[in-house]
Amino acid sequence: MTNIHLHTHTHHHHSSNVKDMTVGNPYKLMVGFALPIFFSDLFQQLYNTADALIVGRYLGTEALAAVTSSGTLIFLMFSFFAGAAMGGGVVIARYFGANDKEQVSKAIHTLLAFGIVSGIILTVAGVALTPTLLKWMKTDPEVLPQAVEYFRFFFLGGLSMVLYNICRSIMNALGNSRRPLYYLIFSSLLNVTLDILFLAVFHWGVWAAAVATVISQLASVVLCMIYLLKKGNIFTVELKKIRFHKALLLEIIRYGLPSGIQNSVIALANVVVQSQINSFGKLAMAAYGTHAKIEGFGFLPITSFNMACTTFISQNLGAKQYERTKKGARFSILSAMMLAEMIGVCSYLLAPHLIGLFDKTPGVIELGVQQARTVALFYCLLAFSHSVAAVCRGAGKAFVPMFVMLSVWCVIRIIYIVLVTKLVGRIELIYWAYPITWSISSVIYLIYYLKSDWVHGFEKK
Repeated sequence: MTNIHLHTHTHHHHSSNVKDMTVGNPYKLMVGFALPIFFSDLFQQLYNTADALIVGRYLGTEALAAVTSSGTLIFLMFSFFAGAAMGGGVVIARYFGANDKEQVSKAIHTLLAFGIVSGIILTVAGVALTPTLLKWMKTDPEVLPQAVEYFRFFFLGGLSMVLYNICRSIMNALGNSRRPLYYLIFSSLLNVTLDILFLAVFHWGVWAAAVATVISQLASVVLCMIYLLKKGNIFTVELKKIRFHKALLLEIIRYGLPSGIQNSVIALANVVVQSQINSFGKLAMAAYGTHAKIEGFGFLPITSFNMACTTFISQNLGAKQYERTKKGARFSILSAMMLAEMIGVCSYLLAPHLIGLFDKTPGVIELGVQQARTVALFYCLLAFSHSVAAVCRGAGKAFVPMFVMLSVWCVIRIIYIVLVTKLVGRIELIYWAYPITWSISSVIYLIYYLKSDWVHGFEKK
C-alpha cells in the first residue's frame, strides 16, 4: 500500500459539518459520537417494532408473519452491503485524519459509485429471486403469496437502502454522527405516517407497508445527498465526479469485503440456529424471536461505541497518533463492556416481565426466560469480542475479525448446535451455544489485542 503523504499535521478547521477526532479529549469525543448513533439505532428498533405492530393491527396475523418471517434473510443481504459501506468509511476516516483532502474526495466519489452499482444489482436480484428465497426459508405456504408481494416491493427500494447506508458511513467517517440521526428520525416518522395512511385509511394490502418503507428510505437518501452536494466542504460531492478510482476501490474492497462477509456469516449462522430452534415447535420459535427483540436493545450501546471506536481509530492512525489511539481503544472497549453487562444484569432480573411484554403465553415466557438467564450475564464477553473487532476494523485489520467470527461464531457454533440437537435434544443446551462461543472468541481477541502490533496496521506492506 502506498504511504499517505503527510502534510505536516495542521489541524483542520472545525466546521460544524466535520469532527476531527485527532484533537481534544478522546473520551468526550467518543461519547459525543456514540450517543447520536445510540439514539438512531434505538429509534430504528422502536420504529421496526411500530411497523410490525401497525401491520399486525390492520392486516392481521398472516400479514405480520409474512413481513417478519424472513427478516433474517433480508438482513443477510443488506448486512453484507452495510459491512462494505463501513469499510469505505475506514478509508475515508483515515485520509481525513491524515488531512489528505484529495484522497478523501476520491474515496467518497468511489464509494458512491460502488453504492449505486451494488444497489442496482441488489434491487434487480431481490425482485427476481424473492419467491425462490422465501421457499428456501421454508416460508409457510399460507403466508407465501403475501410475503412475495411484500418483499418484491421492499427490494424495489434496494438502491435507496444501500445509498442511505453509504451516506451514513461517509458522515460517520468525518465524525458527524448527528446528521444521519436527524434524517433517520425524519424518515421513521414519515414511514409510520404513511403506514397508517396506506393501511388504516386507504385499506391497501401488505405491499403498501413495503412501499411506505421504500418512500421514507428514499426521502432520507435525498436529504443526505442535498447535504453532501453543499459547496465548499471537505466532502462536497459533485455528481459528474462519481466514478470508480481503481486504487481507492481496491482499498474499500479490502477493508469492506471482510466486514460484509463477517456480517453475512453471523446472520447465516443465526439462520441455522433459528431452523434448529424451529424444530422444537411454535412456542420455542416465539420465545427465540421475542428474546431476539430484547437482545436487540441490549446490543445498542455495543454498536454505538463500536462505530465511534472504528472512526476514532481510523482518523487517529491516519494522523499517526499511536498513544492516543490506544487510549481511545481501551476506553471504548471498557465502556461497551460495562454498559452491556449492566443491560445483561437487568435483562437477567427482569426477564419474565420483558418477555411478557411481547407474548403472554406461559410456555413462551418460560422458554424466553430460560434463554435470557442463560446468556444475559455473558453480555460483557459479547461486548468485548465486538469491541476488539471494531478496533481491528479501524486499524485496517478487517480480516482478523472476519476469520475469528467465521471460525468461532459460525463453524464452532453450528457444529456445537447440530451435535447437541442430535445427541441430547434439550433446548437449554442450544441456548448455551452463545456464551460458549462468546467466551472462545473473547480469549482469541484478548491474545490478539495484547500481543499483536495492530496500531501499525496500515503501514506494513
